[in-house]
Amino acid sequence: MTDPGTRPVTGPMTGPVTGPVTDIDTLLAAYDEQMRGAPPDPAAGTRYERDGPLLRIVGQHRGFVSGPRDLGVRGTELDRLITRQRDYFAARGEAVEWKTRGHDEPADLTERLCQAGFVPETRETVLIGRAGRLAAEPAYPAGVVVRRVGTDVDLRRIADMQTAVWGQDMSWLADDLIGRVAAAPDDIDVLAAEADGEVVSAAWLVYRGGTDFAGLWGGSTLPAWRGKGIYRALIASRAQRAVARGVTYLQVDASDDSDPILRRLGFQAVTTTTPYVWTPG
Repeated sequence: MTDPGTRPVTGPMTGPVTGPVTDIDTLLAAYDEQMRGAPPDPAAGTRYERDGPLLRIVGQHRGFVSGPRDLGVRGTELDRLITRQRDYFAARGEAVEWKTRGHDEPADLTERLCQAGFVPETRETVLIGRAGRLAAEPAYPAGVVVRRVGTDVDLRRIADMQTAVWGQDMSWLADDLIGRVAAAPDDIDVLAAEADGEVVSAAWLVYRGGTDFAGLWGGSTLPAWRGKGIYRALIASRAQRAVARGVTYLQVDASDDSDPILRRLGFQAVTTTTPYVWTPG
């Protein structure tokens, strides 16, 4: 479930970001209610499981665990819940990501995750924008053509571009996108920005059936094509598609690089999110 998305722009934050109280509270409440459960259809080759308050996703490039705002367990009971997830994926010989948010309870969840051997990765900021305000005519630079893609070949080209951007093997991303398209092709729009037949940037929009939300992922761009407005144009293109599907809110887990761009476009920060990852020895 982890996509290379688009982290906080200011100092440390341990809870929801301050702002216009009523709007932030409304957005955060909607996020907690609608975005913490399982997507409607598991990607091909994956399955959803429940362990008490937790959602567990099995069959991805690494396991995934998420829970409600308040897990409802404390102390040794919480330790047992954490240990079960670690041991479950250890038996499979797989790493597992536990997705935490800055306003999760109990407050010592992350401390207990660390005690169980989980390691925090980079913190990101959860941003939410209103799709109708973000939908605009996209302005792509000359020579760039954008297509909605779904073939295995195109999705592997996107993964190759991501590998070049990040300097690490991102081939698992192709398998993830292929699985999503195979399971529910109407629940994801993958957009590839190409120039002279080369994928120079890509982003995808993931619809969440039964909710007011869609998620924005990707947006990585080859260095030579940065600063030309492709990232912003892909936001506008996806917002247009979201509005056409009746989506109210767009949600991003934003990196430090993307955060200021998205805020200027009208996104609001509601909390932070940090993956805690356990990896087999």
